[in-house]
Amino acid sequence: MAGEAGVKKARTTTDNPACPCGSGQEYTACCGVFIDNGMLPDTAEQLMRSRYSAYVLAREDYLLRTWHGSTRPAQLGLQDAGPVKWLGLKILHREAGGSHDHDGIVEFVARYQVNGRAERLREVSRFVREAGQWLYVDGQIAPT
Repeated sequence: MAGEAGVKKARTTTDNPACPCGSGQEYTACCGVFIDNGMLPDTAEQLMRSRYSAYVLAREDYLLRTWHGSTRPAQLGLQDAGPVKWLGLKILHREAGGSHDHDGIVEFVARYQVNGRAERLREVSRFVREAGQWLYVDGQIAPT
C-alpha cells in the first residue's frame, strides 16, 4: 500500500459543481456558503442569487428563512409544483442593496422550463436589511 498514499482522487465536475446562480464560481464557494453553511449575504444581490439557487435546489427551508416575515407564506410547496428545470439567471439592474444599505432592489430574468416549454420570469424584487440580515420582501412581475 506504499503507493496509495500519494494517489489523489480525480476531481470531477460533480465534486464542485458550478453555482446555479451563474456567477462562474463553484457552488460551495458561492451560494453554498449561504444555503448550506448559514453565512449571511452582504448584499441584496447575493441574497437574490442565493434564493435563485435555492429554487434550483428546491431548498424551501432557505427560501422561507430569507423571506421577510410580513410577506412570507407558510409554505411554498416546491415538492408539489411539478418538474421545473431552471435554466439560468441574469441580473438586469441593482439599486442600493449594498453592505451598508437598509434596502435594495434587484431586477432579474430567470429562465426555466416546465413540461418541455421554456418560460421567462422577469421580476423587480425588493429587499430589506434587518438586524444585519438581508430579507426578500416582495417582487413585481414585469413583462418579458
